[in-house]
Amino acid sequence: PALCLGSLSQNQNTYDGLTRIKNVQQIEMGKARMTPWYFSPYPQELCSLPVIYICEFCLKYLKSNNCLKRHKIKCKLFHPPGNEIYRKNNISVFEIDGRKNKNYAQNLCLIAKLFLDHKTLYYDTDPFLFYVMTEYDQFGLHMVGYFSKEKESSEDYNVACILTLPCHQKKGYGRLLIEFSYLLSQVEGKLGSPEKPLSDLGLLSYRSYWSNAVLEALIQYLDSPTESPPSLTILELCDRLCMKKEDVISTLQHLNLIHYYKGQYIICLSNEIIDQHRKSMFRRKVRIDEKILAVAT
Repeated sequence: PALCLGSLSQNQNTYDGLTRIKNVQQIEMGKARMTPWYFSPYPQELCSLPVIYICEFCLKYLKSNNCLKRHKIKCKLFHPPGNEIYRKNNISVFEIDGRKNKNYAQNLCLIAKLFLDHKTLYYDTDPFLFYVMTEYDQFGLHMVGYFSKEKESSEDYNVACILTLPCHQKKGYGRLLIEFSYLLSQVEGKLGSPEKPLSDLGLLSYRSYWSNAVLEALIQYLDSPTESPPSLTILELCDRLCMKKEDVISTLQHLNLIHYYKGQYIICLSNEIIDQHRKSMFRRKVRIDEKILAVAT
């Protein structure tokens, strides 16, 4: 059967009419029962059931709670497979090779398809790496979201698909996943960007992250001892953020920070924007610690 790999990019040609009809009523993973939003190609005999039960550690799908209980006796996993490349407090990230952990990657893609509309269907997970973010408690490390990326991307895309499970949304995990993807680009010495074009929801998420990242970099530059007047080029800003030039420029335009003055374009930051950004950053309780990532990789 075809494997599905969720993507932020919009590809209307991927679908026919049938795949727009939601076919799974509910899924249960760990303590959470979720109602899917979109079609996913689970086996037909499971789609006719009121609930599909999913092991939250290996992501195997089962037809009943009794089957899940029997499976848990045999399943030895208490965290995703692959390498744990980041851990701070109760947050961990696992890097999973789509070739070495094919069953897990396939099942992850099936789950993603339930909650992401615009996506591309693939027959093979081998070319992809999956980065699964987890939350730790006494029972194990529970998946809260993930993103995938191609092992070799000619466009230096650092995300192919990104998803926070609905039961863990509105907790800041989406922003953490995006932040982590750019830190990976930093370690790789590349300027990264998600696959384009972005879906409407994808654009909103990235616009928020880009805006905060650009403002934070500009304010840090202004706060540091520099020449007078301060001079920072777009390319230097790209290098600081590991962001592509087009993403930086579109963010500056979105924030209305670029102005034409005396024959040249300049970036203008008002005290009001600076104060608003600092208040926003103060409310953020969790950030990715790049020092831990650098050691882990």
